[in-house]
Amino acid sequence: MADNRTAASRSALMARIGSKDTAPEMSVRRLLFSMGHRYRLHRRDLPGKPDIVFVSKRKAIFVHGCFWHAHGCKIGKLPRTRVRFWKAKMERNVARDIENEHRLHCQGWDVLTIWQCETRDAVLLRERLTLFLSKHS
Repeated sequence: MADNRTAASRSALMARIGSKDTAPEMSVRRLLFSMGHRYRLHRRDLPGKPDIVFVSKRKAIFVHGCFWHAHGCKIGKLPRTRVRFWKAKMERNVARDIENEHRLHCQGWDVLTIWQCETRDAVLLRERLTLFLSKHS
């Protein structure tokens, strides 16, 4: 299936995609808040600037978009055009994610990655968050 946008239109669309306050991140934040948890956002002093941080518990949560972080689910499939470009980009993103998580672990942080596709099931997401936040390091 060919792209139904011009190159300029597609570029403008992709440029508007932000790294903060995305729909999946907001759904995780709303759920955590409704569960009674309070947290900090996007701590720049931590590797990878985790989306959600529980400082006193030393726990960090990344909410990754399936496409941008190459999850491998239906949402995370590579485009069929410019395959070499996208494959290299996704490989860099994944390598950076692994490095950031490793650095956080070395600093004594527990890390949870939540994928965009996982935010659709609120019951399962609540269970994962409860387990992660209740477990002692």
